[in-house]
Amino acid sequence: VQLQASGGGLVQAGGSLRLSCAASGRTASGYPMGWFRQAPGKEREFVAYITWNGGSTEYADSVKGRFTISRDNAKNTVYLQMNNLKPEDTAAYYCAATGLGLPIRVVTSYNYWGQGTLVTVSS
Repeated sequence: VQLQASGGGLVQAGGSLRLSCAASGRTASGYPMGWFRQAPGKEREFVAYITWNGGSTEYADSVKGRFTISRDNAKNTVYLQMNNLKPEDTAAYYCAATGLGLPIRVVTSYNYWGQGTLVTVSS
């Protein structure tokens, strides 16, 4: 599975962005997917997760109520809608696919990663 993230950019606090993660590969739509982020000098952290059919989602407490993860398996694409962005959301955002199962908030549970897309939120 190959993953390509896009949609990052510069936005003012309170603004919105939608990240996309396009997956390629014959079975790409069958993978649970996650979004992680990594700020400069910090470890990569969990942001959001969605099951293969979109039936269940989970979020980090820091983004709950502001971010929404979704997917369109017909397009092999996962989205992260980010609203009410804050300066502390500034980071490189990575999409990832897991064939390894639980726990879903842990980096090592994911075996396919896209390149990061940079989100910068100005105050």
